[in-house]
Amino acid sequence: MKKVLTITALAEVGIGVGLIVVPSLVARLLLGTDLAGVADPLARVARERYGQFLSEAEQSLMDEDMAFVASRSATRYPYTNGAVAALAGFIVMAIISVTVQLVAGESVGAGKLVATALLGNGDNLVVVRPNYATNLETPRAIGCDISFIDLTFDDGFALDPERIELAIKPSTRLVSITCPHNPTGTSIGEAELQRIVEITAQRGVMLLVDETYRDLALTPALPIAATLGKHVVSVSSLSKAFGAPGIRVGWIINTDPAIQEVFLAAKEQISICGSIINEWVAEGILSQKRAFLTRTLTEWRRRLDRIADWVGGEELLDWVRPAGGVVCFPRMKAEPAGGTDAFYRRLLQDHGTYVGPGHWFEMPDTFFRLGYAWPTADELEGGLAGISAALRG
Repeated sequence: MKKVLTITALAEVGIGVGLIVVPSLVARLLLGTDLAGVADPLARVARERYGQFLSEAEQSLMDEDMAFVASRSATRYPYTNGAVAALAGFIVMAIISVTVQLVAGESVGAGKLVATALLGNGDNLVVVRPNYATNLETPRAIGCDISFIDLTFDDGFALDPERIELAIKPSTRLVSITCPHNPTGTSIGEAELQRIVEITAQRGVMLLVDETYRDLALTPALPIAATLGKHVVSVSSLSKAFGAPGIRVGWIINTDPAIQEVFLAAKEQISICGSIINEWVAEGILSQKRAFLTRTLTEWRRRLDRIADWVGGEELLDWVRPAGGVVCFPRMKAEPAGGTDAFYRRLLQDHGTYVGPGHWFEMPDTFFRLGYAWPTADELEGGLAGISAALRG
């Protein structure tokens, strides 16, 4: 258990926040940055300073792991290398100066922590909408002035970076986006992400990117946003891509030591530390990341094709096909029989099916979020049939 340590404990023994709560988790998240030529000296330094936290078996794996790191230096995609030494996590963070802090409450908790740490009463937040409620309600509770980038169905819920630039005010402190987007499943490309990073850097504001669905992208994976600039913060969790919301494990990634200290202070005030048991479970999940996601993505693509077939044959609905994630955001072409309230009531009471109504995301209730990952295949079919029936009264 000695490699499963809280950030607080690490700080107390003088290691500081540069070491991950579960060290090998960082390796699994962040490897793929350009690491050639630095692995060996960092391995030596890390062995001298942090070897006490590793077993002999883990230390023996370090040279092999670092060779693998160097061999992947031209890529940006996460990997799983079987039994990655716990020390690899520290080495990767040292190479790219990224700190990961695990927080209770997974990406929701991470987002709340970022908002409460960076925003104050009267600060301006620029945020995309529709959006998950926490990303909107926490800033409201803080007393922020909020500028919305409203994504529209007619534009395919596309996010134009130039709209962000136009929305930024002198009082803007933070820009917040989700990628892939929740609830629509749409995504931006790497050029758009780079442009948003550039705009926020030029305007001197922080950028928060919720990457909860990043590992479920159906297009080429984007770089972890936090690796693109010190003013960028990435949050994610094990809840969606890995189907483990119950352990409530998520993380914040940022490369600015001063901001890292702010997040650490906020975390200590809000949750102190996470559950060691949950962090141990999280490491076990991530140790099988490649195999897990390969199997998962195959099934999710099949299910998405099934949703596409259903929507294509359902004359009462439109949608924008997702580019990632496990949710979509169909739109009713007209008010259903008895109105939307009656539709949602029929759907639940008569057909045992529950979807997220549009008002959850500050959209009309003629939209609804449909998740297609959790149910069994038979349950999914029953749910789709229930939606079709409830639309008709």
